[in-house]
Amino acid sequence: MKKYLQLCLSAVLLIAAGATAAAKDFAIALQSDPEDAQVYLNGMPVSSTTPAIIQVDKKTATRPMIFQFRKDGYETKSAMVSYTKKQLAANPTVYVKMKPVKNTAAPKPANNDPTVTANESRQRVDRHNAGRTAMEQTIIRWFFDSDPRGARIYWRVISSVPAEVKNTNETYLTTTPLEETRSFNIQGLTYDNSRDVTIEIKVSKRGYEDQVKRFNVRQALDQQEISGFFELVAKEQPSTTAE
Repeated sequence: MKKYLQLCLSAVLLIAAGATAAAKDFAIALQSDPEDAQVYLNGMPVSSTTPAIIQVDKKTATRPMIFQFRKDGYETKSAMVSYTKKQLAANPTVYVKMKPVKNTAAPKPANNDPTVTANESRQRVDRHNAGRTAMEQTIIRWFFDSDPRGARIYWRVISSVPAEVKNTNETYLTTTPLEETRSFNIQGLTYDNSRDVTIEIKVSKRGYEDQVKRFNVRQALDQQEISGFFELVAKEQPSTTAE
């Protein structure tokens, strides 16, 4: 707590001394229980430890922000926040309480991944003989948002090993924001071949350009989460000239 108060005091002095910088950036405090967590903002690293004070530019700070807190031995914790300019001027704090990864009586996980059983990485199947591996039904957290909201979300599987995991067509999920816990339901998926499989997420909204992000399945399994934020860009309207 002493360390956190010192950081807060430093932030106040910094803001008071730099009027020009304050006009462009906002100070946001990051705190977690336990401390010493890595923090990501909209998928980009912003702090290697907590507690911390970060500077966020005006454009980012006035839009919905997704913070991710990560610490070895604890479940990744996400927090989506949205502040008014008045709230930002008061130097808000993003606080999360992280849960330790539960130890179970299951066989020792392979590669220190709690979702992988001892024999899982050696399982080999093909796409016509699915249903044999736990990876196919792995439950993870899905978290997507956009600005503006109400964009349609589509997803598909892109596989570099089509003999084991087949490519799929686009499937509609819902509109942004999306936050739920669900499985990939990818037939033939194993921990070994997951590095060769990609999830493509596309968001689409009338009047805006479509946006696409791709996520490696191995990374999503390790983090037990797949998430992203889309800043939609309005389509250019064709100009008309009088004859």
